[in-house]
Amino acid sequence: MRAGLCGHIMASMRWAVCVVLLLGGILLAQDKVYVCPMDPDVRANKEGVCPRCGMKLVAGLPDPVEYQLDLSVNPRRIVPSQKVTLDFVVRDPWKNRPVTNFQIVHEKLFHMFVVSQDLKFFVHDHPHLEDGGNFVYDIAFPKPGMYRVLGDFYPDGATPQLIAKSVIVPGPAPAPVKVQRDYSAKDAGNMQVSMTTDPPQPLTGQRTLIYFKLNPADGLEKYIGAWAHMLAASDDLIDMIHTHPIIADGGPQVEFSLVFPRARTYRVWVQFQRKGVVNTAHFDIPVTELQ
Repeated sequence: MRAGLCGHIMASMRWAVCVVLLLGGILLAQDKVYVCPMDPDVRANKEGVCPRCGMKLVAGLPDPVEYQLDLSVNPRRIVPSQKVTLDFVVRDPWKNRPVTNFQIVHEKLFHMFVVSQDLKFFVHDHPHLEDGGNFVYDIAFPKPGMYRVLGDFYPDGATPQLIAKSVIVPGPAPAPVKVQRDYSAKDAGNMQVSMTTDPPQPLTGQRTLIYFKLNPADGLEKYIGAWAHMLAASDDLIDMIHTHPIIADGGPQVEFSLVFPRARTYRVWVQFQRKGVVNTAHFDIPVTELQ
């Protein structure tokens, strides 16, 4: 009897332990996981901000669905060096309805980059939101040719979006661009910017660490909510990537991580703010296939 009772008690205890573990697993599965919309690999079990980019963590992420970005130019006939208005309308991917609610990303609702076909014209700015939900921006394209316009925005309840559009300015096309490796230090607004990469020869599909050294670095300030902004564009303007540092603390060293998708030469523009002055420098990075 005693042995049978002990066996029954032990079996009951094992069952109780299993129930506790099971319930614990259920409770654990129900706990919210907070994720950075910009860097989904950054996760936490409580609310907060991303230590990498400063964005507010959200409870999980919706499926990454691409929204539609419509771009119109007014007047439609573009004349070099004359002002035109870019008009952006974001539409949802289900019923093509205009989207009017957006999350603020690095202090702005909409980040815009414009790059010319010859890679000599570069703009990073922020169209303003009209009452109708469209974003507008006045710009003068300096010369004929093709321009790539990259919109970076975050519809409410979605994931951050990066969508590129093209604008053609009539006239003689510029000469084909020939971009060679250029890692030389650059004098920007009020600092010098130096760059190195690891590996020294970046490879397609592999992580490349990009290190910047700033001199002088005293008075470095966050620019639009981040210690630095980078745009990487392939020399044919097919690939355009907007990103921010993975390591930065206001000191002279700033580190980015980037995966180049193709074997091309990429021009990277990097921006820092020091004592109220925005410094923009560019470097050219050849990327080769992994052998």
